[in-house]
Amino acid sequence: MAKDKSLTNLAKRKKLSSDVTVDVEETMETKVKKKKKNMEVEEAPVQIPDVKITTSDRKQKKKQTETHELEGEEDLSPEEKRVLERKMKKILKKEEKKKLKTEGETLEKAEASGPIAPQQALDYLTCWAENRTEWKFQKTRQTWLLQHMFDFVQVPDEKFSVLLQYLEGLRGGSKDTTVQKALVLVEESGQAPEDRDVQQRAHRAREVIQLLS
Repeated sequence: MAKDKSLTNLAKRKKLSSDVTVDVEETMETKVKKKKKNMEVEEAPVQIPDVKITTSDRKQKKKQTETHELEGEEDLSPEEKRVLERKMKKILKKEEKKKLKTEGETLEKAEASGPIAPQQALDYLTCWAENRTEWKFQKTRQTWLLQHMFDFVQVPDEKFSVLLQYLEGLRGGSKDTTVQKALVLVEESGQAPEDRDVQQRAHRAREVIQLLS
């Protein structure tokens, strides 16, 4: 009878041990699953919204900042006010320089295509005639003279006589093109015998043809 009771107690202890082992395994498995789930959450990439900041946004933000600084100027100390004034002066000075630079570039472009080009070409011709040691060939100036040489307004008679001397050294394609242009003007003069301007250009054209032919 005592033996049966001992066997029963042993069976109960084995069953209890088995239940404890199962509970421990289930608890460990649950912890592993939770830890794995937490790791997946931590490793998941954070979606950051794509925000594009344009140049206008930056300017607006800068303007708002400057406005806020001015609005809070009453609360500033004398030293802080002086710092703010210097800052504003620098900003205004920078904007003024930028404005002057833009105006200067526009002025340079206007001058390049304005009345300076004719004067520079005529000065170039005068330097060739009177100060040959200082004179340097400039294709741009020569091209202008060849394009306007038949225009008695752009190239006065006293300059045209000097230009004829200059043309004696003309060679290559420039010489051929100048002769062809002169021949065309002579032909056109026959169709407008009473047109004074046409006849004056034709007169110069004949002189050029005679010189270069």
